[in-house]
Amino acid sequence: MTSQTIAYFCLFIRCFNQILNAVTSPAFYVTYVKLPTQSTPLESYIADNPKFYPLFKGALGALDGTHISAHPPSSIHARYHNHKSGVSQNVLAATTFNMHFCYILSGWEGSASDGGVFHDACLHDLVIPAGKYYLADAGYPICDALMVPFRGVRYHLQEWKVVVCSMY
Repeated sequence: MTSQTIAYFCLFIRCFNQILNAVTSPAFYVTYVKLPTQSTPLESYIADNPKFYPLFKGALGALDGTHISAHPPSSIHARYHNHKSGVSQNVLAATTFNMHFCYILSGWEGSASDGGVFHDACLHDLVIPAGKYYLADAGYPICDALMVPFRGVRYHLQEWKVVVCSMY
């Protein structure tokens, strides 16, 4: 790499960090991030569809984690190794059924489990009202705040196979 390329990369990292710090600052977060409350209405996509209502009556949206590549200092590099031998940070995100992000927690080491990141979010600032829940995958704990599939159960694979085959 040339010195000019390295300079551009360093500038990018500095700008990215400034943007990340601004977006995650308390002033921005309190003003623009609105978690659903007990009185948040059910999305019309769920409420108006007999296939989904009343089965998903209390659903707020979906919650999942993702891994984003990271370049931590060498002193803490090992903690950021994920289960696929990459170096990343684990990011927890929740969305509404309209695909709007309503919660993001970033910065956890790639070695952290989804359940551990969710637990930390609940301890600090993720509030899920009583009687409401998010849809999540099997990497999350069974609790009142999440609807997770049973481990080892393959849901309706034959039904999906028929739908996929009939499309072609």
